[in-house]
Amino acid sequence: MAQLVTIPVLVVFVAVLAMAATDLWKFKVYNVLTLPLLASGLIYQGIVGGAPGLINGLLGALFGFAALIVFYVMGGVGSGDVKLLAAVGAWLGLPLTFYVFIASSLAAGVYAVVLLLTYRRLGDAWINLQVVWYRMKAIGRYLGSEDNVQAEMSRADRRQRLIPFAAMVAIGLIVALLAASWLATH
Repeated sequence: MAQLVTIPVLVVFVAVLAMAATDLWKFKVYNVLTLPLLASGLIYQGIVGGAPGLINGLLGALFGFAALIVFYVMGGVGSGDVKLLAAVGAWLGLPLTFYVFIASSLAAGVYAVVLLLTYRRLGDAWINLQVVWYRMKAIGRYLGSEDNVQAEMSRADRRQRLIPFAAMVAIGLIVALLAASWLATH
């Protein structure tokens, strides 16, 4: 694990923990955290790695953005989550950001299943899946997903309905780092 504990990993780890806390508390990932993280990641990559480092940071940021933008358009995540994963990508580059995304998505899926079973919301889930299907069919005509996320955040039962994705990114980062460390030693 010592090989993987680098400045980018430490910066991302601390930032993601802070954003996970705000996401768990308010279901919000703030621009005041994501945008400086994104910019500083690209600057760091450019200074430390030169042009190849900057390209790796840009590819990581583009992947992080692209991986969640479809879910944002469909109303599944907020814009802060998209910017968070782009910022993680700017610091960590493409390969590790891919693993963080996969692990975060799996953690979010497990969290969603636990919520569905705990609060007996299988009927709601079926309706939501139908809505997602219709949105995918009409994606060119409907792009106002942020209203849906905002509406869900204002509900009294939001803790039973929403997944704090920044917290899932924190879990995904830890899992990806542990897996990379294990692979490096075996």
